[in-house]
This record gives sequence, structure tokens and C-alpha cells, in this order.
Amino acid sequence: MSYAYLFKYIIIGDTGVGKSCLLLQFTDKRFQPVHDLTIGVEFGARIITIDNKPIKLQIWDTAGQESFRSITRSYYRGAAGALLVYDITRRETFNHLASWLEDARQHANANMTIMLVGNKSDLAHRRAVSTEEGEQFAKEHGLIFMEASAKTAQNVEEAFIKTATSIHKKIQDGVFDVSNESYGIKVGYGGMPGPSGGAGSSSQAGSCCG
Repeated sequence: MSYAYLFKYIIIGDTGVGKSCLLLQFTDKRFQPVHDLTIGVEFGARIITIDNKPIKLQIWDTAGQESFRSITRSYYRGAAGALLVYDITRRETFNHLASWLEDARQHANANMTIMLVGNKSDLAHRRAVSTEEGEQFAKEHGLIFMEASAKTAQNVEEAFIKTATSIHKKIQDGVFDVSNESYGIKVGYGGMPGPSGGAGSSSQAGSCCG
């Protein structure tokens, strides 16, 4: 399948906030209630359409445990977008956002688009973090914000697509040099002619991690 661009994403946040479930809901449209802890990094991909252009999202789902932090850090480099996820029913996952964000700012490129996702909105009756707090944190740190539910699929598509729309706009505004792959963007085949026009090799990168 040809695509105009490939965007690399990373999903970060505490363990158990639903990162793998968000990825699975987005790529496979299904919810898995019991999910083993992610060990290291998992991978998923899907093609979406932005401004009538097919865009492939290559998404790396990282482990939330402290012991995997160094592995996770190596994936920040070369990511165009990040979903920073917390669980609206567990305040400590919200309290840890600042430390995740500090990590991201330190290891990622400065123009990476970060979407803050308050997951498990289907459990509003057990809510420990208000929507307003999420909005406020996002506003203070220049993030896009959304509450979502990997279980009901509410706002899952929107979170990934809104992030991609923001990245695409930055390309159009000349913020990214698309010939420099360290920004997490690759010009695909069927895309614009350019020095990195052939993206054949990387599209196979995830085949071993399925």
C-alpha cells in the first residue's frame, strides 16, 4: 500500500494505563481486557487519510515500568508524535506525567507533537482526575488533550488522527525537514518526490515484531 508519508509515534505513560489497549483498538478495532505487561516495546501500524493523502502511522508502544525506562528513551529519538497516557481513575498516573514529559522533552526532537490522553473515560464513576485538570496540564505544557476509552473506542481514532493532522500541518508550515528522518517522518512511495522517496525497507521493519 503506497503512502505519502510515514509518521513514527511513541506511546508513553505509567504501566497499566492502557497504552497497549489504545494501540490495539486503533490498529485492530478490538479491546483486550486482560493484557500482559508490555516487555520492552511492541509495534503496530495503520494507514489513515489526512487532507486526501494516505499516511502510514508506525506506532511503538513502550513499557511503563521504571526498569524499561532506558529502552523507552531510545525510542523517543526519531518520533514525530507521542501519546502521553494516564488513567483517569488512578491519580498517581496523572502525578507522574511531569516526569514522563521531562523525559520526552529531553530525548525527543523539540517539534514532536504530544497528545495527552486521559484513558478509561468509560470508568467515569471511578474518576480520580477531573477533565479540567487534564485540560489545565495540557495547556500549561503546550499539549493537545483528549479523554478516551480503549474499551469503548471513544476518541481513540481521534487521538491518533488529531496528532497526525498536527504533524502534517507542521510539514506544510516548513517546521520539519522531511528529508531528515531523525524527525520521525519519511516520505513514502506514492508521495512527494524527494531524496528519501523509496521507503521500501522501513515498511518491513515491524514484520518481526508482530
